[in-house]
Amino acid sequence: MALSASDLPAIYSLLTNSMSQDETIRKTAEAALSQSESRPGFCSCLMEVITAKDLASQVDVRLMASVYFKNSINRYWRNRRDSSGISSEEKLHLRQRLLSHLREENHQIAQMLAVLISKIARFDYPREWPELFSFLAQQLQSADVLTSHRIFTILFRTLKELSTKRLTADQRNFAEISSHLFEYCWHLWQSDVQTILHGFSTITQSYNSDGVEQHQDLYLTCERWLLCLKIVCQLVISGFQSDAKCFQEVRPVKDVSPVLLNAAQSFLPYYKSFQNGHPTLWDFIKRACTKLMKVLVAIQQRHPYSFGDKCVLEPVLNFCLNKIIDPEPDILSFEQFLIKCMIMAKSVLECKEYKPTLTGRVMDENAVTLEQMKKNISNAVAGVLSSLLPNERIVLLCNVLIRRYFVLTATDLEEWYENPEAFHHEQDMVQWTEKLRPCAEALYIVLFENHSQLLAPIVVSILQEAMNGCPTTVTEITPGLLLKDAAYGAAAYVYYELSNYLSFKDWFNGALSPELSNDHPNMRIIHRKVALILGQWVSEIKNDTKRSVYRALIQLLQEKDLSVRLAACRSLCLHVEDANFSEQDFSDLLPACWGSCFMLVKEVQEFDSKVQVLNLISVLLDHVNEVIPYANDLMQFFQMVWEGSSGESLLQIQLLIALRNFVVALGHQSPICYGILLPILQKGIDINSPDELNLLEDSMLLWEATLNHAPAMVPQLLAYFPCLVEILERSFDHLQVAVNITESYIILGGREFLSMHASSVAKLLDFVVGNVNDRGLLATLPVIDILIQCFPMEVPPLICSTLQKLVVICLSGGDDSDPSKTSVKASSAAILARILVLNTNFLAQLTSEPSLASLLQQSGVAIEDNILLCLVDMWLDKVDNVSSPQKKIFGLALSIILTLRLPQVLDKLDQILSVCTSVILGGTDDLTEEESSVDNISPSKSHDEGSLPSKDLRKRQIKLSDPINQLSLENSVRDNLQTCAALHGESFNSAIGRMHPSALAQLKQALKMP
Repeated sequence: MALSASDLPAIYSLLTNSMSQDETIRKTAEAALSQSESRPGFCSCLMEVITAKDLASQVDVRLMASVYFKNSINRYWRNRRDSSGISSEEKLHLRQRLLSHLREENHQIAQMLAVLISKIARFDYPREWPELFSFLAQQLQSADVLTSHRIFTILFRTLKELSTKRLTADQRNFAEISSHLFEYCWHLWQSDVQTILHGFSTITQSYNSDGVEQHQDLYLTCERWLLCLKIVCQLVISGFQSDAKCFQEVRPVKDVSPVLLNAAQSFLPYYKSFQNGHPTLWDFIKRACTKLMKVLVAIQQRHPYSFGDKCVLEPVLNFCLNKIIDPEPDILSFEQFLIKCMIMAKSVLECKEYKPTLTGRVMDENAVTLEQMKKNISNAVAGVLSSLLPNERIVLLCNVLIRRYFVLTATDLEEWYENPEAFHHEQDMVQWTEKLRPCAEALYIVLFENHSQLLAPIVVSILQEAMNGCPTTVTEITPGLLLKDAAYGAAAYVYYELSNYLSFKDWFNGALSPELSNDHPNMRIIHRKVALILGQWVSEIKNDTKRSVYRALIQLLQEKDLSVRLAACRSLCLHVEDANFSEQDFSDLLPACWGSCFMLVKEVQEFDSKVQVLNLISVLLDHVNEVIPYANDLMQFFQMVWEGSSGESLLQIQLLIALRNFVVALGHQSPICYGILLPILQKGIDINSPDELNLLEDSMLLWEATLNHAPAMVPQLLAYFPCLVEILERSFDHLQVAVNITESYIILGGREFLSMHASSVAKLLDFVVGNVNDRGLLATLPVIDILIQCFPMEVPPLICSTLQKLVVICLSGGDDSDPSKTSVKASSAAILARILVLNTNFLAQLTSEPSLASLLQQSGVAIEDNILLCLVDMWLDKVDNVSSPQKKIFGLALSIILTLRLPQVLDKLDQILSVCTSVILGGTDDLTEEESSVDNISPSKSHDEGSLPSKDLRKRQIKLSDPINQLSLENSVRDNLQTCAALHGESFNSAIGRMHPSALAQLKQALKMP
């Protein structure tokens, strides 16, 4: 039933109650509103609440109404099958009401109204709402400052929403909007700049303090100007295809960019003027200057070629470089602005469109290709850049970055001393675009990459100067010590090029190692940077220095300062993961390393720190062999971390990874850790656990590793198998791991496993086969094969339903052009052939079941012949698509077919004997099987033949003891041919007589018949 104006009081009451502190009242109101959402008229009632003049002061109720309105747009505006949605008449009414309420005085409500209009425009513009932008543009002509501000808020939100639509038609619509709106917005923006600058000039000449009421119109103009700037940016960025793709000049880039730069230059002087006494306007200046630079960066990245014009790139980059190299004293404190200048410089320096390109010979000399156009533009930009960045300026910029921006400030040192752990993570993990020093480091790296030959000697000279000016015995925090820290950082970041100019061995022995002998607390500054260097330079450290470096890192890992220890932890991790890691040089340091890690994880407080230490332990377990002596300490450590990790899924994931590496490292001795391992594993594989979504994947990998390296099945592991069925019933996301786990249970648990979980195995296989794609089937079929191989009499009746599905797969068509389907059919056929050989009566019974005939009919498979004979055709057809061992199984199955009392067998006699002959003469002896199984053994920790077997060795033993290996295809064919002759008499002789003489000769050769 539709809602009407008479329901307004009730809706208002429900909205009020939905914010009640009383949970019962709130829940009841929320439920009632939820039921009303889909009723016609609900959004209209909400609209009346939002716009009612007598409710203007009740902002919270109006905001709640706008939230429900927004949710209703998302759910019901577009007509759906399961809902009637909002009628066209009500949509028209709502669009009109929204546009009639443009002058909303409350800022929050105005923002929400803009969001509502943008959401509707995404669905309705231009088809159902073609007049939207023309109406807003018309209203701007006569609007006061507040109304125009609200309209620009709507325009910005709507354009932002529409710019995310990626279809070609939508992008054409946006381009059309840009062509209509750009001129007006751009002229208004320029006019507002002049108005704002005039207002600022007036304010600075007066002595009045900042008062929002006094400058309300100016402040609104400032906010409108910012919105207009964002709109201009949207129109230039999204209203034109990137010139990097179309190679067409985007004219507004050249018109807009210099003016934006000029505006930033005009606003900057007021940064100091408004800093004291005008906090509101000072805040605007900061936002305006930062936004202007951000827009310029966005334009450069979207339209690099148009921006590369000399009239744009030269003044913008020159301005940025000047501010970076020689900023005014007050601008030094304006970090966000300096960051944006550095981002612009970095974006230009690393822009691939500005790099010289090599092009081949132009085939048509009269036509300029796109590549040639690109080369011409790149060359022109290269000329601009070379004029802006002569060698002297590049060297100066490099010096400024290192000597000014890399140097730790007093604030940095204070933060470090107050909380070393937090300081480490802020320096180590912060986004480079958020802080000044990381941004300067990112710019320096790009600058060095572009001019490595020029700058490498400069960086080395700065490093030498810093080391000479601050000996290793210095303990005071002097400018020289801070410069050395900065120089060490500069050398660390560009190790890949600097290694040609600086011998690491000499540097380490002459400076870095002696630094560590000075244990004064202030030396933490240098020690932390030494730890960084040792990690960054890992690829340049030669064998004769490795042990000394390892010792140095262990020493750093034992220091008092947490920031130094965490830096050493990360660098040590890089060394252990390095392809040239020397376990021999590291082995005697392991006790100290383990102990330091255990101590460190107890002392740190932050989550990121614990994860970092746990990652080092996990990496160590994955790369060192001597784990047994430290097993007890590691188990206590894992237990402690697990008990303290409640609610921290990422830490628990890292712990699961470490445990998996621990199990692999222990190998067949892994049961010593079951006391802590199995309870953790049980929680991780419980799909009803609150952390299931985060922990399941790594828990299953741990489960797999535990089974792979278990010397024998234990009752606890045996009891976990039903969890696997529950996991697969929920999702096939982890099918491959689940298949590996199932195989491990079969191999490790044997008959005990089957007797306990027979129904679960049957349920799992039946659920998987028929519900997964070909890739999933190819992963699952080997498990079915090994299960039947181990238990040929018990298993086939148990998985009858699954086997019927395999028959359907074999006999369904459509695999000629699909290799995966061919493989699935061939593997399925091999399983059925194995059953025929090892459990002949069961397959005969299976193929005569009425339920199978019914299933084939439901699947659209037409069977005109005996089902078993249809399988014969499949074996004959797919014999070339299987491995050598499977060919033998096919041959044995076909030889058994010779014993059937069916006349159709004689029709296929020639083909059957031809396949059997080729298999016998081709050779499929046991050695081939053994070799193939050896190929499948994983290259992980090796085990001696005399030791307790891993899963791989057990699997190899099972394959070697395959009953098929004990059967002779030659004898089987010979004996069954005699049976066939006895059954069919003269008809058999006639069939043999129809064989080609050469085929008959090969048969006699294969069977060693005279």
